[in-house]
Amino acid sequence: MKDSPAILLLDVETAPILASVWRLWDENVGLEQIKKDKHLLSFAAKWLGDKDVMYEDQSHARLIEDDKKLLKSIWKLLDEADIVIAHNGQAFDVPMIQARMVIQGMTPPSPFRHVDTLREAKRHFGFTSNKLEYLAGQMGCPKSAHKDFPGFELWKEVMLGNKKAWAEMKRYNIQDVKALEVVYLKLRPWIEGHPNVAIYTDLSNPACPKCGGNVQKRGTRITNFGKYQNYYCTNCGGWSRGRVLLNSPADRKRQLAN
Repeated sequence: MKDSPAILLLDVETAPILASVWRLWDENVGLEQIKKDKHLLSFAAKWLGDKDVMYEDQSHARLIEDDKKLLKSIWKLLDEADIVIAHNGQAFDVPMIQARMVIQGMTPPSPFRHVDTLREAKRHFGFTSNKLEYLAGQMGCPKSAHKDFPGFELWKEVMLGNKKAWAEMKRYNIQDVKALEVVYLKLRPWIEGHPNVAIYTDLSNPACPKCGGNVQKRGTRITNFGKYQNYYCTNCGGWSRGRVLLNSPADRKRQLAN
């Protein structure tokens, strides 16, 4: 058994769909209007807790639309990962990656669990904004703003092969992953249903299912079906509960369903 799960933080940058349109607002684009489809431009990734950030892009590709080499690198990381962390990953990053893999004739990597920090931010909190830029700034890790190529200009210049734009894309992508790690670690104690990382550790003693840290008994948790031991993690500050009912079979027989 592994000492801990392999947790991968991942962020991808993609090329836009290029299409011919007649107006700027409320436009429905047909498939026959598409000139170039979306594809991967770059990715940045790091293993949780490691200092090094991995980065690859299409800046030296013979054909920028041919992202198979990039996808093969991502495939290897996903195949090794037990848990993948991404911001808006469930709606964008992971489906986009998987779609490109299918188009490029690739088979799926081994299964992994997925934590989407955007989804968890929306689910548990009322932040002014759920964008990674805002969350990271509030949590002490400002996100890169690609000042030399503001807004869409960065993607436009990258598609034109501008070397300075590619360098800016690299800084932007790498900083996104660093910001993602900070946001994930801040949100982790609050995430209900987080993949149970304690399964990967020695279970001779109870461990935090969110981070695998040491836990202390702290009172009981009451549900509609019974009473359970409550645990507090001294590492991440998260709460969990035992799986064994504390109330006796006789007590449970007397309890009524609501």
